Amino acid sequence: MKSSDGFFYEGEVFYPFQDMLFNALLSFTFMFLIAFMLINPTAQSGKIDPKAEVLITMKWPDNHADDVDLYVEDPNGGVVWYHVKEAGLMHLDRDDRGNYRDTIALGNNKIQNPLNQETVTIRGIVPGEYVINVHHFLANGTEDVPVELKVEKLNPEVSLVFYTTLHLDHKGQELTAVRFTMDEKGAISDVNRRPKTLVRSRKGA
Repeated sequence: MKSSDGFFYEGEVFYPFQDMLFNALLSFTFMFLIAFMLINPTAQSGKIDPKAEVLITMKWPDNHADDVDLYVEDPNGGVVWYHVKEAGLMHLDRDDRGNYRDTIALGNNKIQNPLNQETVTIRGIVPGEYVINVHHFLANGTEDVPVELKVEKLNPEVSLVFYTTLHLDHKGQELTAVRFTMDEKGAISDVNRRPKTLVRSRKGA
């Protein structure tokens, strides 16, 4: 402790470097916390990146050998299917052919993807009617194939528009899973199952 005359006397302890280190550490900790908050904003739960308006998912049993195809028609008459994977604002991500080419070899190991699924995304709002059909392209057995079809609206939040399970029982069978209308704001109405063929009109396309 400094006396009134400005000098330090024997027996008194002075730690100037400890004080400096403590202040530096305190400043560093404060700056680190500020930087951490800036690079890690609070997550907003329940919100999604609006890269698509509608997601259409078709699934049939894992490891099933049959080939089932998804067809979707937009209001302008464009159709996505295994020969045309993009039409207007619609996109078919993959033509799943049952268990065909679902196994790959890595050295002495074989890796199999058991999932049978096709999806179509509608990436923008085109007002009018959409038609969704499933087609039993190839049948390798005699039993019915249960096919699940789901339509989800993604914006402004995920909501289920339609869900059903169809049963396909022979090669070449085509069923209209669902039809719906989308307005200029993306609202969906008039959900119905009036049949309409899409496969026949695509032959030779």
